[in-house]
Amino acid sequence: MASFAKRTNGWRVQIAIQGIRESKVFSTKAEAVAWASMREAEIRTGKATGIQPGRTVGDAFDRYEKDVSAGKPGHRFESLRLRAIGGWEIDGKPFRDMKLVDATSEVLGKWRDHRLKIDKVTGSTVNRELNLLSHVFRTAAKEWKWIATSPTADVRRPEESQPRDRLYEDDEIERICLALGFDLDGDERAETTSQRVAVAFLFAIETAMRAGEICGLKPSDVAGRVATLEKTKNGTKRKVPLSKRAIELLKLLPPPEESGTLFGVTTASLDALFRKAKIRAAIEDATFHDSRHLAITRLAKKFNVLDLARIVGHRDIKQLMVYYNETAESMAERID
Repeated sequence: MASFAKRTNGWRVQIAIQGIRESKVFSTKAEAVAWASMREAEIRTGKATGIQPGRTVGDAFDRYEKDVSAGKPGHRFESLRLRAIGGWEIDGKPFRDMKLVDATSEVLGKWRDHRLKIDKVTGSTVNRELNLLSHVFRTAAKEWKWIATSPTADVRRPEESQPRDRLYEDDEIERICLALGFDLDGDERAETTSQRVAVAFLFAIETAMRAGEICGLKPSDVAGRVATLEKTKNGTKRKVPLSKRAIELLKLLPPPEESGTLFGVTTASLDALFRKAKIRAAIEDATFHDSRHLAITRLAKKFNVLDLARIVGHRDIKQLMVYYNETAESMAERID
C-alpha cells in the first residue's frame, strides 16, 4: 500500500511492496497517486516476469564490463566507450543513472542525433557504439532478465562513413620515426620506449598486424619467418609470414624481460607516444592503424586475394577492399 503526506513543497508518496521501498515528491496528490499505482504495477510485473525495473543503465554497463567485456581483447576500449556513453546527460542527469526500463528507443535516438550533430562524429562511430549498446541491452534482456526487450532494435542506424584511404608517404614514415628518436638509416638498437614504438610502426607496415597484436607478441610466438598470433581481434589464431625486413626489425629490439613481450610496450603507451610523435612530425590526418592500409596495399602485389585474407585475418574477402587503397596513378604505371 502507498502512503501520502502533505509537505510544504507538495505531496510525498511512499510505497513498500515485495521488499522494495521507494518515495517521491509531486506537486499534486493526483500525480502522487498515479505514480504510486504505476510503480506498484511495475514491481508486481517484475516479480512475476523476472524483469527488474529498479535496475539502472549504469548497473547494466557495470555488469557487462565485468562479466562480458573483461574476456575480450578490446576490454579497455569497451570500458572507455561505456564510460563515455554513460556520462551523456539527459535533463541534467548522466545516462547511466537512468532506469534501464526508461532507456527507450526514443532516448537512444536523441543520443544518436546528439553524437552526429553536436559531437560531429561519423556515422560509422555511432554504429559501433550502437552495436556495443545493443549487445549490452540484449544481454540484460535475454540472460539477466532485467528488461523485456532491447531498445536498440528500433533505433535507426546512420549511414556508414566512407572508409579511410590514407596511405603513408615515405617522407612521413621517416618524419614519424625521427620524432620517436629512431633513425631509419641506422642499425642501433631500439633502447627507449619511443624507439620501440617506431620499430612497431615499421613492423606494422611490413606485416599488416594491428597495434594490439604487435604489442602482445612474445618471443615464443616467432619461429623462423612466421609469427603466430594467439589472440586476434576476431578471436581466431593466425599465422603471419614475416618479410626479411620484418626479421631485421625484430633484431633491433633489446632482449625482452622474462615472460615479457618482444616490443615491451603496451597498446595504451604506443597510442599515446605515437600521437605525440605525429604532432611533432606535423602529421595530423593519420593514425597508427593506417599502417595496415599501406601494408595490405603493398602485400596485395605479392599475394592472391585468398592468401592475403588469411594473412591479415579477414574472414570476409570484401573487407580487404576497405584496406586496399592503391591509387589509380600507381596502377596506371603498371599498364603498358
